Amino acid sequence: MKLLRVGPVGQERPAVLDGAGNLREISEAEIDGAFFASGGVARVREALERDELPVLDGEGLRIGAPIARPGKIVCIGLNYRDHAEETNAEIPAEPIIFMKAPNTIVGPYDEVLIPRDSVKTDWEVELAVVIGQTVRYAESHEEALAAVAGYAISNDVSEREFQLERGGQWDKGKSCETFNPLGPWLVTADEIADPQDLGLRLWVDGMPYQNGSTKNMIFHVAEVVRYLSRFMVLEPGDVINTGTPAGVALGLPDKPYLRAGQVMELEIDGMGRQRQTVGQA
Repeated sequence: MKLLRVGPVGQERPAVLDGAGNLREISEAEIDGAFFASGGVARVREALERDELPVLDGEGLRIGAPIARPGKIVCIGLNYRDHAEETNAEIPAEPIIFMKAPNTIVGPYDEVLIPRDSVKTDWEVELAVVIGQTVRYAESHEEALAAVAGYAISNDVSEREFQLERGGQWDKGKSCETFNPLGPWLVTADEIADPQDLGLRLWVDGMPYQNGSTKNMIFHVAEVVRYLSRFMVLEPGDVINTGTPAGVALGLPDKPYLRAGQVMELEIDGMGRQRQTVGQA
């Protein structure tokens, strides 16, 4: 299934796309941790199969992030060999973990704001993993993948000066407002035959910059979830950004960082497409 949330900011309502591409309203209060923990995915699937969900007129409706604010956003840094190489970083022996503020999440077509005093705002197309059940100390990759509710496109927008030149943790360059467009859909795990066989692409003003594949992850999705569960409890609704392939502005010779008025477009196989206009905070 493809779950999504539609409506004005702060007034989104849960919906699902049926097999014919029709938008259907679902009776759940929200798509969030409680939804996943209480078996919401199964309830929606059963209602869809029984044709009990009313069709929504999607004309003119804003598409928000496919889940409400998660408990946490956990990110994996330098998880593609080509991205590590383009930034002159060592290949990590273990996953590099950093956190991103949950209130960075916005819809897939919402404006992305360049922070005040920023001159190095950058893009990162990533596969996002959404956790569907509590996982702690997972013992196997199978156990780790069983905890995944689904996947989505994530733009892990980053301010490189704040991240790398201002001291402290990476978080300060990752948690500016609007820095995590998510969606348009949460594609349930059963629809993704192999999360390690997905193409990821990103354009700025129509120019292609990123064109990678999840098969080139250093640490695959199952290992990322298993590994994280050794250090923190992953809860329903949590989001994991799993890293970006080569092609970010930081790694290019001319460092073409984002400017107000530019347009980013992102896609991942089977997960739809994002489009954001860049504005100024």
